[in-house]
Amino acid sequence: MSSKYNSIKEECYKANMQLNALGLVVYTFGNVSAVDRKNGVFAIKPSGVPYEDLKFEDMVIVDFDNNIIEGTMRPSSDTKTHAYLYKNWSDIGGIAHTHAMYSVSWAQSQLDIPIFGTTHADHLTTDIPCAPPMSDALIKGNYEHNTGIQIIECFQQKKLSYKEVEMILIGNHGPFTWGKDAAKAVYNSKVLEVVAEMAYLTLQINPNAPRLKHSLIEKHYERKHGKSSYYGQ
Repeated sequence: MSSKYNSIKEECYKANMQLNALGLVVYTFGNVSAVDRKNGVFAIKPSGVPYEDLKFEDMVIVDFDNNIIEGTMRPSSDTKTHAYLYKNWSDIGGIAHTHAMYSVSWAQSQLDIPIFGTTHADHLTTDIPCAPPMSDALIKGNYEHNTGIQIIECFQQKKLSYKEVEMILIGNHGPFTWGKDAAKAVYNSKVLEVVAEMAYLTLQINPNAPRLKHSLIEKHYERKHGKSSYYGQ
């Protein structure tokens, strides 16, 4: 069916299928969205649909106030979180949420993921933040909307930039990632999962493992980011 939203539907569909192909979801527990800033809407995976049954046309179009603009299915149960982030962070183009094992394990531990090695430093210069578990009052309220508030408040409290740190763990819940588009959000989800596993194994081998020294953090981050970067073509 022809629609002015076909482009973001296609982007959203491909990103969701990639999320599953990378082994980052359990059954139907995961979602990616892709935003169309010009029209003030985003495409997101429908709730509870198995990935093997998912089709391009199933993607649901929602505005930033959570109104369904196009689609016959209910959107992901995390839609309100996506909408809140899009509404407040104007520079992101895609958001992903998973229940990947190591990322969730760190979230359940309620700990930031320490920066131990250069794989971590290739992508960001800080620990991966873990927001504290949501308060009872917020849980009883508009839960998914409040998850968005929880994410933004964590970044404000830790004085982090969402443009530089494109990932977070929600205490006792799991990871959210974002990026310039849906593909980058999925990329960041895989990076987060790999770094989470590496950090876990590091602490198993040496519970007193030292953090990566600042000079190596700077070197590896600057190789890939900024005006002096020289990694890649």
